[in-house]
Amino acid sequence: MDKILVGLKRVVDYNVRVRVRSDGSGVDTDGVKMSINPFDEIALEEALRIKERGEASEVIVVSIGTADAQQQLRTGLAMGADRAILVESDTAVDPLTGARVFRALIDRENPGLVILGKQAIDDDNNQTGQMLAALWERPQATFASKLELNGDKATVTREVDVGLEVIEIDLPAVITTDLRLNEPRYVKLPDIMKAKKKPLDLIPLGDLGVTAAMPMKQVNFEPPEDRQKGIMVDDVAGLVAALKEKGLL
Repeated sequence: MDKILVGLKRVVDYNVRVRVRSDGSGVDTDGVKMSINPFDEIALEEALRIKERGEASEVIVVSIGTADAQQQLRTGLAMGADRAILVESDTAVDPLTGARVFRALIDRENPGLVILGKQAIDDDNNQTGQMLAALWERPQATFASKLELNGDKATVTREVDVGLEVIEIDLPAVITTDLRLNEPRYVKLPDIMKAKKKPLDLIPLGDLGVTAAMPMKQVNFEPPEDRQKGIMVDDVAGLVAALKEKGLL
């Protein structure tokens, strides 16, 4: 396999407590730590392991967004990716637009495999990988917890509601990653310094023939209600009484 294409999305770090703006217009990101979407970090780690086994020659990381996303792409380069591509867009893109961007990049790069996180922790859509496979007319394997390559085929263990499912797909293909696939590596300072010399290409969204369209408009954001304090009961009868008092029985 020649190339692996990996998507990296810039999101609020999962350790940060998310705050909604006072006017309800969105999430407050001023001064907030931003990171690579955790599922995308797992996708990149898997691509790097494939390359280290000699089963691919190049790993390319891709992000869609403003110039700020270069920070996450540089982190991906520090982890071990060979090249980075930032598709410049001043506005957020929906999953279908994201899939169209990757489809256009596939025509340019001709990868043997595209690996994406199964979802982003900011919108939780879980749609881009599936849409990309449909646009590309290639097989897909979502929620991968184990991946093995054998020539022009991939064996993927998927996490589904009833347990694990093992499927075999032809390559090229789209694979989306679940949490148990691997543990991403720690980025060391020397690798961060080396990453500054690796190529990072900037491509305006319009140059790919893709228009940033948002078919859904988010009109208001509200924080979730505070979790109610729990109570202690002495026995089953007390539990039943407490549930009846709350109208749950």
